[in-house]
Amino acid sequence: MNITQPSFQIPAEMRDSAEKSVEQARAALIAFMQNARKATESVQAQTRAAELPVSVAYVRGLELFEYNLAATFDVAQKLVRASSLQDALQIQSEYVHAQFASLQSQAKELISAAQPAKAA
Repeated sequence: MNITQPSFQIPAEMRDSAEKSVEQARAALIAFMQNARKATESVQAQTRAAELPVSVAYVRGLELFEYNLAATFDVAQKLVRASSLQDALQIQSEYVHAQFASLQSQAKELISAAQPAKAA
């Protein structure tokens, strides 16, 4: 008995529309992040807050957020281009594994960045 999997075909117009939507969302969030970074830099320039460990952690948190956002949009673009359900599941699985490891590392980094430096 031969079992065939159903075809996973997305019309080109729908795929193009999805890709454009992903790019528009990426552009909007990049603009938002740039504005958040400028606002943070402005506040830090007016105060000595930039020297505080929490401020350093906040700035690094923004950088990591941007990195994670880029990874999310990259996987969204790959999913839009997936040619089969199996490909889409593989892409998603790889993303989840990579992000889980990345988030663990980032959490450790942010915790240590937010702690005041210990006196030697």
